[in-house]
Amino acid sequence: MTDTMEKGSISINTENIFPIIKKFLYSDHEIFLRELVSNAVDATQKLKKLSSMGEFQGELGELRIEVSFDKKEKTITVSDRGIGMTAEEIKKYINQIAFSGATEFIEKFKDKADAKDIIGKFGLGFYSAFMVADRVEIVSRSYQSPSAARWDCDGSTSYTLDAAQKELRGTDVILHINKDSEEFLDEFRIKGILEKYCRFLPVEIKFGTKEDREEDGVDKDNKPKYKTVTSDRIINNPSPLWMKAPADLTDEDYLSFYKELYPFAEAPLFWIHLNVDYPFTLTGVLYFPKVKNDFEMNRNKIQLYSRQVFITDEVKDVVPDFLMLLHGVLDSPDIPLNVSRSYLQSDSNVKKISQHITKKVADKLQEMYKKDRPDFEKKWDDISIFVKYGMISDEKFYDRAKDFALLRNTQSKYYNFEEYQALTKDLQTDKEKNLVYLYTSDPAKQHSFIETANQKAYDVLVLDGVLDSHFVNTLEQKLEKTQFRRVDSDTIDKLIVKDEKIDSVLSQADQDALKGIFESAIGNPSMTVSIDSHAPDHLPVTITMSEWARRMKDMARTGGGGGMYSFMGSMPDQYTVSINSNHVMSQKILKANEADKPALAKQAYDLALLSQGMLTGSDLTNFIKRSVDLAAQ
Repeated sequence: MTDTMEKGSISINTENIFPIIKKFLYSDHEIFLRELVSNAVDATQKLKKLSSMGEFQGELGELRIEVSFDKKEKTITVSDRGIGMTAEEIKKYINQIAFSGATEFIEKFKDKADAKDIIGKFGLGFYSAFMVADRVEIVSRSYQSPSAARWDCDGSTSYTLDAAQKELRGTDVILHINKDSEEFLDEFRIKGILEKYCRFLPVEIKFGTKEDREEDGVDKDNKPKYKTVTSDRIINNPSPLWMKAPADLTDEDYLSFYKELYPFAEAPLFWIHLNVDYPFTLTGVLYFPKVKNDFEMNRNKIQLYSRQVFITDEVKDVVPDFLMLLHGVLDSPDIPLNVSRSYLQSDSNVKKISQHITKKVADKLQEMYKKDRPDFEKKWDDISIFVKYGMISDEKFYDRAKDFALLRNTQSKYYNFEEYQALTKDLQTDKEKNLVYLYTSDPAKQHSFIETANQKAYDVLVLDGVLDSHFVNTLEQKLEKTQFRRVDSDTIDKLIVKDEKIDSVLSQADQDALKGIFESAIGNPSMTVSIDSHAPDHLPVTITMSEWARRMKDMARTGGGGGMYSFMGSMPDQYTVSINSNHVMSQKILKANEADKPALAKQAYDLALLSQGMLTGSDLTNFIKRSVDLAAQ
């Protein structure tokens, strides 16, 4: 390179490339720093590779990248000590933005709101600098040359290229920030971007300095003295845990890294270290957190990287939906740095990665179940939400999970599907000989129903999670001749059919009279009164909602069936009020004075409401007053 300045025109097929960059990438203009630092990392790693191959014999020196800014001069500079470029290489790699069909390209993207995939697609990573800069300089010295070159461009297609003075090998990219982008001339803004995108890049990144206190002898009272020590501030961890071999890591290492990612989160339950070389490359660590009730708060906690460069935490198309509640990191060079949503949805490697993650999670859970079932049972209540969600939404995951998925009963005993079928098959059936799995969605509220079932030696499962109404539907489709019935969906002897039949002690006329008394006392068309024959020690009045109606309303509340059950959400609740004709209360009501019959019937009905937490407001106040009056008689 001579001292003569060279002027030229950047080799592109249109004059409009810079307006395109500025227009389409404006919403994501902070990524200019990611692009420039990533380029600096590439240049550094190339030099290390050449050195390891014996192609570069010189001293590597301190291979760190430095980001600095000058508020007064309105510049941001990214410097590296990588391979550098000669003037000819600058002309080749920077000036020639050559791609075919530029006109068609502009036409295709001109109305697109989200055009993240433009950068990188045509080698435009460096040119993202012009989103925030009116002018960009490159000062570079190649590892093969004693001289340096300076490239200068003001955002048009014209540039200058001339000789420069640069003592050390490497490249400085100097951005002269435009007026609209002066927000980036702020220490905390730059630091935030670097920490977001570059916190795990494989080369140390220096940004500013930091001050620490260091002991400096003792004073006259023998107390320690301190001095202030200034050191470089390295803002990244070049060797993140997921890039290390699992055999070299301890549980403490994984927990420490989790704290690094999520400083305020509870410790995770366990984790899975991913390390795949074929047919795609994938590394990462996925943690199973303790999930809170608010699903949305727990989503978007998985970070997606490409060669340790942060891409996004919106990984919906990379991670199966049911595992979106996991936390952690995924890193794959097979996913491009400037990835678009449409790319994630269509790329075959992304689909393979998603399927592989599903399999690895299932394998890990299976391994835990077989290796230490008691410990697996202790974790089940926390991990069941992942397993159930997966079984509901993913056919292949269901097939893998059915062998280790557990059911917990009201005695806190755990059974796999096969074990629970063996427990109930000879005892709990309906009139069609289907197995009846009784369950409770609220053990405290449904306690009287659970107690009645237990007295008859029936088992009751606890299915009180937010997904359990959907999970029950899935299991009914999958488990042959098995029906799930909530323990309060009807009286037990209607849910589970036995050969023995209990006759009523009342005549048909008395039963009809009793029904009329209760209908009049209740006065609510949503309550259907039924006179039934139960054992004398059975509750006098039982209020139930049919399994079908209640389940449809649950599905409507949780958005099941893509909204097909939404009409149920606005329908009034319909209940059955079962009156035990063999209970002494029924006989007492029939024998009472005509004036007292409605009050006694209402009292028995209100007691049933009270037992289920359904008695509120003025009805509860009136019940208390009535109870006092009855007790005083």
